[in-house]
Amino acid sequence: MPPLFNFEVHTPYRLFFIGKVESVVMTLADGEIGVYAHHAPFTAPSESCILRIKDDEGVIRSAFVTEGILEVKDHKDVLMVDDAEWPEEIDPDHARATRQQAEEKIKSASLKLEIDRAKIRLRRAEFRLKAWELRK
Repeated sequence: MPPLFNFEVHTPYRLFFIGKVESVVMTLADGEIGVYAHHAPFTAPSESCILRIKDDEGVIRSAFVTEGILEVKDHKDVLMVDDAEWPEEIDPDHARATRQQAEEKIKSASLKLEIDRAKIRLRRAEFRLKAWELRK
């Protein structure tokens, strides 16, 4: 059995996940990363993405997570994000509507700030839909 490590995902509203895992794969600001037991400690910003957790039984679970901070330490790894959802928790109709609104805003907005915010909403909506498609 591969070595395991403690992993937690926190949102402002709930402890989304806690457990011993074999690996975690996600997207950081500078690209995708896989974290395994005994990884070198670091702290880095994360992007909205599909988080893949390989648990202590070798089962891979996927979830949608928003931007946040990943902290890898010797005793446990912690991901702190604004929101996290398992595929079965996602409302695909709401995600599609959000995606459409964001696309329209990107086309019509004149201020860079408005466009940047719409791009964030668009990315979140797209990853929510990708996660929803992974439900079992």
